[in-house]
Amino acid sequence: MKVLQVAAGVIKNPQGQILIALRDASLHQGGLWEFPGGKLERGETAEQALFRELKEELDITAHAATPLITIKHSYPDRHVQLNVFLVENFSGLAKGCQGQPLKWVTPDELLSFSFPAANRPIVTAARLPRCYGILDDADPSLLMDNLHKLLANGIKLIQARLKNLPADAVDAFIRQAYAICRQQQAVLLVNSATANVANLNADGIHLTAAHLMALAERPANMPWLSASCHTLEELHQAQNIGVDFVVLAPVLPTTTHPGSPTLGWERFTDLVSQVNLPVYALGGMTAEDTTAACQAGGQGIAGIRAFLESLRVG
Repeated sequence: MKVLQVAAGVIKNPQGQILIALRDASLHQGGLWEFPGGKLERGETAEQALFRELKEELDITAHAATPLITIKHSYPDRHVQLNVFLVENFSGLAKGCQGQPLKWVTPDELLSFSFPAANRPIVTAARLPRCYGILDDADPSLLMDNLHKLLANGIKLIQARLKNLPADAVDAFIRQAYAICRQQQAVLLVNSATANVANLNADGIHLTAAHLMALAERPANMPWLSASCHTLEELHQAQNIGVDFVVLAPVLPTTTHPGSPTLGWERFTDLVSQVNLPVYALGGMTAEDTTAACQAGGQGIAGIRAFLESLRVG
């Protein structure tokens, strides 16, 4: 069966709201909400098709687009590849040129709308930032200072990787850190190797690869669930149990493991293309690698030291 190539845009306005449109009831997957876009025409790139569709459907002119996620999905009657871009630079006031209802919604409000099954990973990608900061407890005395540095640099998604702290110290830190993150509208996840992780108050859990492979299904009542992956088998397991996003490592050489084998960007791209998940590149990353990660099919980058400098990454 031929794969239908579609371009779609997560269009974000200066207020951080995202534009969604209601599919006409007579169309395939009609009556559900979608991210604007349409089919590629002969000879078009996905980006060219998106720009054309946004002008035709919404009367807006897109000036730039960044790859967000690529989804491959099989419906009973067709195979679809959705080439999804983030569009933040556009001009014009969006209107439904084909009579389609439109709504501007916050990223979290996307969860209240019904989308086609293929769009579900897009909803997750649209809610996630480009950068995932990791708080490591190699030097526990720096934990709180580093949390403040991450937040000051605009990091809104943070993992507390507290594998060495005793349970009472973990509990005390997470209580304080979670309150601070809530004030800053940042999401705080706790690594699954952390002492007493199931009883900590946070936004979710980040699974180690071993814990990921041991699960048969997604834990119940988990707002956010992420995982560490190194192989295609682990990526498939993450997708199968419904993990929201993953980190894939190591992509580049690191100062802590200078001689260890790495994936490189080519293998990273190949692995990402085989799952419908937002994937952060981890290992040897700097803030300047964010663009390379996105061009390679990733959601962005993850790192321990990458976001501790004074440069604001946002």
